[in-house]
Amino acid sequence: MSFSFLSSLAAVSAADWDALLPDNNPFLRYAFLRSLEESGSVGAESGWQPAHWVALEQGQLRAALPGYQKSHSWGEYVFDHSWADACYRANIPYYPKWLGAIPFSPVSGPRLLGDATSLTALLEALPEALARQGFSGAHINFTDPHSDALLAAQPGWLSRLGCQYHWHNPGYRDFQDFLDTLMSRKRKQIRKEREQVAANGISFHWLSGGELSEVQWDFVYTCYANTYAVRGQLPYLTRDFFSLLAERMPGAIQVVFAQRGTQPVAMAFSLIGDDTLYGRYWGCLAEFDRLHFETCFWQGMDYAIAHGLRHFDAGAQGEHKLVRGFEPTLTRSWHWLRHEGLRAAVGDFLQQEQAGVLAWAEEARDALPYRRGQA
Repeated sequence: MSFSFLSSLAAVSAADWDALLPDNNPFLRYAFLRSLEESGSVGAESGWQPAHWVALEQGQLRAALPGYQKSHSWGEYVFDHSWADACYRANIPYYPKWLGAIPFSPVSGPRLLGDATSLTALLEALPEALARQGFSGAHINFTDPHSDALLAAQPGWLSRLGCQYHWHNPGYRDFQDFLDTLMSRKRKQIRKEREQVAANGISFHWLSGGELSEVQWDFVYTCYANTYAVRGQLPYLTRDFFSLLAERMPGAIQVVFAQRGTQPVAMAFSLIGDDTLYGRYWGCLAEFDRLHFETCFWQGMDYAIAHGLRHFDAGAQGEHKLVRGFEPTLTRSWHWLRHEGLRAAVGDFLQQEQAGVLAWAEEARDALPYRRGQA
């Protein structure tokens, strides 16, 4: 078995890559990752240089870990800027580092792809490869339990906890069925929020990826880019990415448009897995009270209920989601650092941080709007 970093997924076939996937997670599919590369959304200029760590046996792909050479820490959603700053002050090189992650997507899921035996060999070979390439270490973000077990069995890896807020659908008949599980005051608040949007004459329409015209994709991208522009930032994704993705995996895409009359004013872009709706990008070109909550949260819940999806991941962070029924959900990342002093310092920090994260996740449940015994 041989191991190498691939500078592009073009080095392997879509069939061989997708054969390693354990489920229908859209972010791991060849079409998604290759579209990022071909559209220029990732590459040397963006600081996300593809470096997929793979195992080959007689030319056959046996295991893989999608990854990137990073020259910064932006777009990762597991924040290590303080580690990099400490290294800078101590004259310890922190960049380049190697990151096993889905670019710009804080979505938990499989990261180690392939059978357990091949993946164990892949992980065992990684530290030496990091040293050869001059990487300060490896970071694997938003892992699933299977990846956690494999990484926990390897020496030197540090585990880090995070917290997001996800909504769970136990099988609601409709949105009212969900409302009936809430405390009276919260139920009235949500109804009022939805009524405020309706009073502005705004309606909502869902389209799958294959149903959008290029003009509609232009609108989607304009809204997406505007979300960054209002914060003085450039968008991570290029316009071409959306067209490539719509061509290659249209059935995994759902976009909800908010319209006032015949004029679109906002959108939310989502991807769909086996039983999960992933709300990814939002943007508006006109401001209306409560429009963000309706477009990104309530419409997503409506869709998940109507289509029998049991899980709604509406994105990272956002304590404001708690009062809308999104429950605290622990996430995990893993970190292997070559510098022994840095590894020890980060290990101490992570132990303290973990206690805080666990305490917050427990405390956050008190803010949930469910009647006792419902959450």
